[in-house]
Amino acid sequence: MDINLNTADAAFQSEVRDFIEGVLPDDIRVKTELGQRLEKDDYVRWHKILFDKGWVAPAWPEELGGTGWTPLQRYLFEEELARAETPRLIPFGLSMVAPVIMAFGNAAQKKYFLPRILSCKDWWCQGYSEPGAGSDLASLATKAVPDGDDYIITGVKTWTTLAQFADMIFCLVRTSNEGRPQTGITFLLIDMHSPGIKVRPIRTIDGGHEVNDVFFDDVRVPQANRIGKENKGWTYAKFLLGHERTGIAAIGRSKQELRRLKEVASAEASGAGTASLAEAGAFADKMADLEIDILALESLVLKIVADESAGRTPGAEASILKIRGTLIQQQLSELTLEAIGYYANPYIAEAQEAGWNELPVGPKTAATVTPHYLNWRKATIYGGTNEIQKNIIAKMVLGL
Repeated sequence: MDINLNTADAAFQSEVRDFIEGVLPDDIRVKTELGQRLEKDDYVRWHKILFDKGWVAPAWPEELGGTGWTPLQRYLFEEELARAETPRLIPFGLSMVAPVIMAFGNAAQKKYFLPRILSCKDWWCQGYSEPGAGSDLASLATKAVPDGDDYIITGVKTWTTLAQFADMIFCLVRTSNEGRPQTGITFLLIDMHSPGIKVRPIRTIDGGHEVNDVFFDDVRVPQANRIGKENKGWTYAKFLLGHERTGIAAIGRSKQELRRLKEVASAEASGAGTASLAEAGAFADKMADLEIDILALESLVLKIVADESAGRTPGAEASILKIRGTLIQQQLSELTLEAIGYYANPYIAEAQEAGWNELPVGPKTAATVTPHYLNWRKATIYGGTNEIQKNIIAKMVLGL
């Protein structure tokens, strides 16, 4: 979708594009173009490049390190990051726990944690899901018992993304069994280097180590690391999830995936006089349907951008973005797998690693198409399953 930009916004977009082109390290660029796995150092280097420029946290208030950009400029910035296929900025610190600390933390917490998040001195992960509490998060059982000025934490968190790299984890813990389950939950900030914490990898179906179990065995956490009031963590958790679900849509990334899909589908056919996939009726129809879905989602995103410019915050739209955005991401991975065809086999997990030096077979991205497809089966589950999002929409819009 083309946006009619005024002179200032067009100049801003060009400035962002030129900057990214000039500073994205070549080794990271190659990994992202080929769909290979990024290491912690890759994410941190890119974060610090944007931090040094003052562009790492556009949505933060200016006095805390934000850019002062308009909502449209923030949207354009995300578009250019996606177009250049830069590493994603890990959201757990910048766009998830930081807004909670800003909104509900005390002065000491803001002074200590926010600069460390901004500079990537601390890598954060999220401790919500448990083996018995995923979509029904209110049934979580990880327990925090007061002991003097501390809490003693016992329990397990699971599906904890990139916990193997983390310095800090924001956690929902149970501090009371009285009343409704939601009323006994507290929001804690926990040092991952504390005695009693163990991280165990979970190998996913694509062969990667992205998620983990995190075990807490009598872990001592200062009560000073509690956000807000005891037993009010459910309120802060809902606030955080609104930020997470809005970001999950990743419309810019989906548009870039669509451009790549079109390139693969438009490649010259192997047989003389044979039409490419992009020209074949059935596949062309699938691509057209998907492109229409992306345009429709982008229209909703731009509506939210306009609302933010007018001082309004999204309501049920956050859940709609999550549902439609993740379904589109899955459909993109499915169509790309179909377009690559037999070049996607055999599936070799090692092909995702930098330094893989086997001769390429088919398009240069073929080796990573299957693991990408497998990995994105998760998209409709994390951040609150799409089924749960439909319930939220029904309550907020229909009053059911």
